[in-house]
Amino acid sequence: MKKTPLFDEHVKLGAKIVEFGGWEMPVYYSNVIDEHNATRNAAGLFDICHMGEFFVEGKYAFDFLQKVITNDLGKLEDGKAFYTVMCLENGGVIDDLFVYRFNKNRFMLVVNAGNIEKDFKWLMSYKDFFEDVVLLDKTNLIAKLDLQGPRAEEILQKLTNTNLKELKRFHFVEGKVNLVNTIISRTGYTAEDGFELYFTAEQAANMWNKLLEAGKEFDLQPVGLGARDTLRIEAGYSLYGHELNENINPFEAGIGMLVKLDKGDFIGKEALAQAKADLMRKIIAFKMLEKGIPRQGYGVYKYDKEIGEVTSGTMSPTFKQGLGMALINLEEAEEGNLIGIKIRDNFYKAMIVERPIYKFKARNI
Repeated sequence: MKKTPLFDEHVKLGAKIVEFGGWEMPVYYSNVIDEHNATRNAAGLFDICHMGEFFVEGKYAFDFLQKVITNDLGKLEDGKAFYTVMCLENGGVIDDLFVYRFNKNRFMLVVNAGNIEKDFKWLMSYKDFFEDVVLLDKTNLIAKLDLQGPRAEEILQKLTNTNLKELKRFHFVEGKVNLVNTIISRTGYTAEDGFELYFTAEQAANMWNKLLEAGKEFDLQPVGLGARDTLRIEAGYSLYGHELNENINPFEAGIGMLVKLDKGDFIGKEALAQAKADLMRKIIAFKMLEKGIPRQGYGVYKYDKEIGEVTSGTMSPTFKQGLGMALINLEEAEEGNLIGIKIRDNFYKAMIVERPIYKFKARNI
């Protein structure tokens, strides 16, 4: 089992440690509800050091990435990041990831912890078709912390000379935080304002503690994987292995906007064009109308007919009711439709609602 550079800090804070994607990670420190609400109302600090960071560099770095991702790299400006997926030739999703563009010859890919080895091997299998491309896995050298919530900017500004008010959403800069060279990115996985920070792994514990200290007056709390999950479910964000996998294509996952079929050739293009035309199922969001907590794998029914299954579910601390996402037959996927969620041997009423349920709060950024 792998441990992040912050494992000892989590133990000191009394965190409940669980296995996640081969890593020993904190699921909560106090409890999931308090940590969730702290992120929504003040700020939360997340250890995300388990995520993978690859660097793609060289004369043909742009051409290589344009071939292996579905989004259009030509629309991504220097100093910006975007969300995309990598697909198999049959259209199934290998992984969802963020791409950071420093310039046309240098990019950073941030991939899911459980897919690091698979992703790197797959990318290497295509790299040799492009001359002068260097692909580096720097996962073990880089620490990643997420500072999220409405007070995040005030907290981080105490530790950096970078003018954070000028940093727009999905933009990033290379600056210093706590005198440490840091990639400061205005992105996140919570539907709140916030930042993702990348810096050398040796500084992880120092940075973690400095941020917690700086955030005391703003009610900053350390947040574990439990609240990270409830926050992203409310926001309708996909999690690989739930809303995405090699048997679910981006159109089924509800992120077809990431597939730019007009950008030129890329891996999986032909299959994805066909998948768009032949769409038969899709991910929807739902709210429980009766008491019950939906979980991944629970059946979704229309009358006595099974029409799909829950991909993610929780009891929402914000809405104080069960909600989740499910992959269901397209003809039953209209907002407002009533469905049944089979929890153990009983059926509980739910309604299909707009995704996301909790919408990002812009706050002048």
